[in-house]
Amino acid sequence: MTNLITDNRKARHDYSIEQTFEAGLVLTGWEIKSLRAGKAQLAESHVILKNGEAFLLNSHFAPLPTVSTHVQATPDRTRKLLLHKNELNKLVGAVARKGYAIIPLNLHWKKNKVKVDIALAKGKKLYDKRDAIKSRDWERQKQRLAKLR
Repeated sequence: MTNLITDNRKARHDYSIEQTFEAGLVLTGWEIKSLRAGKAQLAESHVILKNGEAFLLNSHFAPLPTVSTHVQATPDRTRKLLLHKNELNKLVGAVARKGYAIIPLNLHWKKNKVKVDIALAKGKKLYDKRDAIKSRDWERQKQRLAKLR
């Protein structure tokens, strides 16, 4: 992974990831400055598809106090995602099926451009989360036992 800006840590806990895509993000100048300062959150954000385009909702980019006075900064605005047409078609087809959601996984820099990794995901049930925790703990325990021997 190239320079990580922020990560959606709860995404892998709450969802089972089916497929990932990398998308560009349409941003304004103050948002880029905010990202360089690391002032972004993806905690409750998600992606919607409307009129053949993808949009990132509920992502929070905190404005810096040094933002120009003539710019009205809106930290929670809807941001457009840049994807290829065939990727959009895959996402539209999958979301039309029951139970799929599109969630952002992380924001990162790639050749001076901001990219967001989005995932086609299915929500986990409570018992799935418990099973994942149990198997992760068991793997850790096996590693410890192997290390002791």
